[in-house]
Amino acid sequence: MRSVRARLVTRVIHVWFVLTRSMTLGVRAACFDDDGRVFLVRHSYVPGWHMPGGGVERGETVAAALSKELSEEGNLELTAPAELFAVYFNHRTSRRDHVAFYRCTVRQLAPKQADREILEAGFFALDALPEGVTAATRRRLAELAGEAPVSEEW
Repeated sequence: MRSVRARLVTRVIHVWFVLTRSMTLGVRAACFDDDGRVFLVRHSYVPGWHMPGGGVERGETVAAALSKELSEEGNLELTAPAELFAVYFNHRTSRRDHVAFYRCTVRQLAPKQADREILEAGFFALDALPEGVTAATRRRLAELAGEAPVSEEW
């Protein structure tokens, strides 16, 4: 369950987006290293561990947004083209939000140091995920592994 603070921050951000955009679009990625570990982040403003990602800005391509977010949230660099896995409707955030979800292989240029947005980040084996991984993150990983059908909703 999301905290009151997380819901409030999400609501404020989306009210701003309503004023500036007709629809919101985000990118998120399951980023794997050469050892098959997935990269996860823990944000300062929402609870749980998530895959890296963020909003696509006006005039920005989804590829550019993905590259920017991976760099900002994890010092990650793609080692091969990212593969679009699915586009989800994220009705839990708003009735206007969509997420383009990618699978990619990355390398980390330097360890991600904690900052105002990212409290912790790291690579984790799929059978040793940290406590607090969000339900959505677990669902996406199960879909990628073929253990669950691909949903239309985040």
